[in-house]
Amino acid sequence: MDKILQYFPHLTPRQAEQIGMLDELYRTWNARINVISRKDIDNLYEHHVLHSLAIAKALHFQPGSTVLDFGTGGGFPGIPLAILFPDSHFKLIDGTGKKIHVVEEVSKSLGLENVTAQQIRGEEETGKYDFVVSRAVMPLPELVKIVKKNVSKRQHNAMGNGLFCLKGGSIDAEIQPFKRIAEVMNISNWFAEEWFKEKYLIYIPI
Repeated sequence: MDKILQYFPHLTPRQAEQIGMLDELYRTWNARINVISRKDIDNLYEHHVLHSLAIAKALHFQPGSTVLDFGTGGGFPGIPLAILFPDSHFKLIDGTGKKIHVVEEVSKSLGLENVTAQQIRGEEETGKYDFVVSRAVMPLPELVKIVKKNVSKRQHNAMGNGLFCLKGGSIDAEIQPFKRIAEVMNISNWFAEEWFKEKYLIYIPI
């Protein structure tokens, strides 16, 4: 929790309270439905919450923005972003019903009125959004092919509508088809922790 306040010192008291609630909520739900590796639950704030919020270092979503979290798992990056941007709307989708149940319960406990969650495969999602966000659910070429249909033409953010994808390790081959348009951001430029070395945020305008 301290790490979040260190990098995001301007949180409102309500946002700080909501982020502070995440640890107990995820420990409780993870004991029932495994959405985070049991070995990794102690690293919730660094490996999951802060990692998700790297997107907020790249772009401050304007009020009224719509964001699709593709393959949200237990709610990342969607839930931390929804806390940070209460005036934007987030739809979190995943093909696994148990994971969506966790997302719904966590969102309800946090009082997040800007989150909807649905068990649906990405291929079946038909809505239009300003941005699609994702954490390493599949190779980039496959992901772009699926989400192209979901990106709205209506623009009102500082960056053009498109995809933000959190990736780690060797990404050269994946971004090859998009190298003329992709922007690759080193997360370690924003967060000093060792874990963020070789972690990237890839932005592809669509």
